[in-house]
Amino acid sequence: MTDTPAALRGAVDLGALAARSRRADSGLATIDEAAFQELAQQSLQRPVVIAFVSASSPQSEELAREIEQVAADAGVNAAACDIDAQPAIAQAFQIRAVPAAVALIGGRPAPLFQGAATREQLVEVMGQVVEAARQMGAAADMPAGAAPQEDAPEPLPPLHQEAHDAIDRGDLDAAEAAFDKALRENPKDAEARAGRAQVRLMSRSRTADLGAVRAAAAAAPDDVDAQLAVADMDVLGGQLDDAFGRLVDLVRVTAGDERERVRARLLELFEVVDPADQRVLRARQALASALY
Repeated sequence: MTDTPAALRGAVDLGALAARSRRADSGLATIDEAAFQELAQQSLQRPVVIAFVSASSPQSEELAREIEQVAADAGVNAAACDIDAQPAIAQAFQIRAVPAAVALIGGRPAPLFQGAATREQLVEVMGQVVEAARQMGAAADMPAGAAPQEDAPEPLPPLHQEAHDAIDRGDLDAAEAAFDKALRENPKDAEARAGRAQVRLMSRSRTADLGAVRAAAAAAPDDVDAQLAVADMDVLGGQLDDAFGRLVDLVRVTAGDERERVRARLLELFEVVDPADQRVLRARQALASALY
């Protein structure tokens, strides 16, 4: 990053202010790290599409407004992320240029596109987002008539439906119990294992204060509980490399029961993410190296 000329240090970036004003006028909310974590939680019930924008790219601002309109028509939540103001979020999603868009479906990120897109393309992509959410059981909070599909999605297995119904009413203990039962019946049920990991993550973090969690972790780098807590928040915030790297490092410096706790939590957090995600694959290799 180049140094800012002395005459401009502390100056107001009028372009950035104008961009944020346009987004405010359009009703599309801009997010910071804490708001992003709230969206990740919301995506368990309704998909979310995030438009990545920059004041230096008027095209990204225009596309964000198009995304807002198309998302509203489909019953999908939408938000904007200013990559200049929130570089950590952009980095977590490997966004290197704008415009770009990412969906959150069932707590999992799904890259949509990078570059320009026509309205017709946006409508098609939004339909795919809705369909994916319905198949994952992450569309419970969507309007009944949103983005109708030609073919109804396959019904969930009974215990999966029981778990999603429990999530809808806020009973995370019952949801975990339903997924546990599904896994007892079929230990190879990957969707139940992922669902249970997501529910456990929600339970641990639903009342957490992000600032307090980060402060505690910074003050006590050797405190296993503090590091596990901040790793949870990083996963919710999409900062997977940070979360996984933190716990792999913790595996290296712990032993016995504490090391096993960290290893088990890391494996559980892997379940929250698409197993083909390169960040998961890298972290699995790093964990193997740390253990052996």
